[in-house]
Amino acid sequence: MTFLITGATGTVGRNVIDQLIELDPGTQIRALTRNPDAELPAGVEVAVGDLSEPDTLTGAFDGITAVHFINFAGDQYAPLAEPGRIVALAEAAGVKRATVLGGRAEGDLEQALIAGAIETTFLHPVEFMSNTLMWWAAAIRAEGTIREPFGDRVSAMIHPADIGAVAAKILADGGHDGQEYVLTGPEAVPITEKVRILGEAIGRELEFVELTVEQAREKWAGEGMGEDMIAFLIEALGNTPEEGRTVASTVERLVGRPPRSFAQWAAEHADAFR
Repeated sequence: MTFLITGATGTVGRNVIDQLIELDPGTQIRALTRNPDAELPAGVEVAVGDLSEPDTLTGAFDGITAVHFINFAGDQYAPLAEPGRIVALAEAAGVKRATVLGGRAEGDLEQALIAGAIETTFLHPVEFMSNTLMWWAAAIRAEGTIREPFGDRVSAMIHPADIGAVAAKILADGGHDGQEYVLTGPEAVPITEKVRILGEAIGRELEFVELTVEQAREKWAGEGMGEDMIAFLIEALGNTPEEGRTVASTVERLVGRPPRSFAQWAAEHADAFR
């Protein structure tokens, strides 16, 4: 059995690769990436290509049993231009099953897979624990203070390795055709508790300062963030849907162990915040 991982150098894609190797160190993996010099585990085959340009996918699906798809293109989460063509290429090559990571709203890739013959499972993780690196690391290193709105926000954050573990298990074993799984961590963490946990991990007391929405807008705009992203953050942080703050049993049920905690993630990445 040979696996193709799209978005292979991204946070989730790389974890799918690592978790497939953990399941079977001898497994055959092909990584689809736009970077021919991407650093990947030994033995992983690199296929240079881009889901946003189906002409670059010639041969990428050859000999592949199962594919991990992302449903977006590039770093800005743009919709895929020709998802039907991508699915047709996979079907023609004999791909049997797929997982789909939803990085944007469900779209034409999902519909093309549903209409086709490939056994497909849809993964919907909530907030990634690793987002903390992007949003907080620089501020913590510089001054030990986190400034954000919505201080009462609660999140059932998930460790990216657990997303990878679920995808790897489904790709290897199959049997989940048409299922949609919400993936969360083991607890719903208040933002102030998140700050405390990080402080413990790095051995430094951290401060949380709650901003008003207007103060947050000004801060993010001053950091060069576009209006669309600011509006998205205010909506996502201020109106987190119930599934984003409710613990689901999916990881333990599918993988056979509890999901990793935020404290574990923080300990693993403490050096990035020091």
